[in-house]
Amino acid sequence: MSQVRVRFAPSPTGALHIGGVRTALFNYLFARKNNGINILRIEDTDQTRFVPGAENYIIESLKWLGITFDEGVHIGGEYGPYRQSDRKPMYRQYVEQLVASGHAYYAFDTPEELEEMRQRLKDSGMSPQYDATSRMSMKNSLTLSADEVKLKLDAGVPYVIRIKLPRKEEVRFNDLIRGWVSFNTAQLDDKVLMKNDGMPTYHMANIVDDHFMKITHVIRGEEWLSSAPLHVMLYKYLGWEDTMPQFAHLPLILKPEGNGKLSKRDGDRLGFPVFPLEWKDPNTGEISSGYRETGYEPEAVINFLALLGWHPSDNQELFSIEELINAFSLERISKNGAKFDIDKAKWFNHQYLMKRTDEDIAKELLPIFNNKGISTDLSYLTKVVSLTKEKVTFWKEIADIAEYFFKTPTQFDTKVVEKKWKGSIPENLLKFVTRLQNISDFNAQQIESIFHSFAEENEINAGSLMQPLRLAVSGQAGGPPLFEMLELLGKDNVINRIKWACDNLSASSQS
Repeated sequence: MSQVRVRFAPSPTGALHIGGVRTALFNYLFARKNNGINILRIEDTDQTRFVPGAENYIIESLKWLGITFDEGVHIGGEYGPYRQSDRKPMYRQYVEQLVASGHAYYAFDTPEELEEMRQRLKDSGMSPQYDATSRMSMKNSLTLSADEVKLKLDAGVPYVIRIKLPRKEEVRFNDLIRGWVSFNTAQLDDKVLMKNDGMPTYHMANIVDDHFMKITHVIRGEEWLSSAPLHVMLYKYLGWEDTMPQFAHLPLILKPEGNGKLSKRDGDRLGFPVFPLEWKDPNTGEISSGYRETGYEPEAVINFLALLGWHPSDNQELFSIEELINAFSLERISKNGAKFDIDKAKWFNHQYLMKRTDEDIAKELLPIFNNKGISTDLSYLTKVVSLTKEKVTFWKEIADIAEYFFKTPTQFDTKVVEKKWKGSIPENLLKFVTRLQNISDFNAQQIESIFHSFAEENEINAGSLMQPLRLAVSGQAGGPPLFEMLELLGKDNVINRIKWACDNLSASSQS
């Protein structure tokens, strides 16, 4: 087999959907597994939908995720340019070749005439498409004489060029995920290959580019499966059938409830990102959340997406990128849609958060604490991270749950106060303070030993005192290991907080 060459070819029409990211990932994994070449190509043939900034957004998103390329619009390569609008001059000759061979034709129909034709077919209960039947009643080079066609071309009458598909012909190809797939051209319409602005449509440009970039495998979403027979016919008509790439159509990413393709609106509705990075629509100003800004680790997003539709040979869930590359194969991709589960994505994120060093997370948190008006140093914040990161899904959450490590709490969990802060609790905590004052080495092991000795000597249930102690020091019902927390806060700090809580909470409970 010749060297594997794959491409990820998004359109710069807005933010990169998470489904597109998965397509990019599977192309990347397949290329790396087979020592192949991974290409980033921008398909901007539809200039009416072009969105400024979208191309850079795509590049930045893939860079953040660690999906790398060997050739592409941002790095160049032997088979460039890699932006279709920069390749515009080369497409026309192949469209004209199809016209000359009788496999394409000029169509001069106006938008009004096209709408009239579609409505007529609808009214007759037929499919409203421009095909082998309906084209014979339209204004094109199949129904007009050669002289009439020349006159229109010379006069500059607007036209498009359409493929001429046979009336009834079976088109078969072997999809690497789905097996043999068959379509009949009677189901297809004569798609436009060249628009009236001289730009090729996606269908034409993508075939020409894949051929000249020597693409060996086209790995793309299921939504392109219905276009595949047209692409197969184009390879055949252009004489490139022998070098046609193999196709692999990935299953859809489904809504969390499982019915239908995941869309941006689903993310908005359920409150999770569907884009890798935050995106501000330049036309509307609308801001959509991103996985990066939400606090996801890029490795977690990669691992989560890899398992949406692909299944390893064992039950392993956590993969490094190297392990993913080694385990990946198209044969283990499902034909069925993969349900999007944001809770699973959060689980993955927690696993990868736990793999990061405490100091690395602390460095990212420092400016957030500074913006809160909390001054701290990296060494202390690193210790705070060590105690709290197990309790969070995203590293940014530490800034919200760990403020008590830096200032005495003045607000307390009301449910714990109501249930636990009663009777002799304040009195017993103040007694415990006298024991803490005598500890010379204020470490977690020593504090815990003194605590249990105190409870036993005073015939107090240790469990009944632990949560009030935590409440007095942190204001919260739960958190990191209690005695390790006390050690980090320091003896004087802990004693002062217990006294403050006993005075203030007791006073408030009596008022």
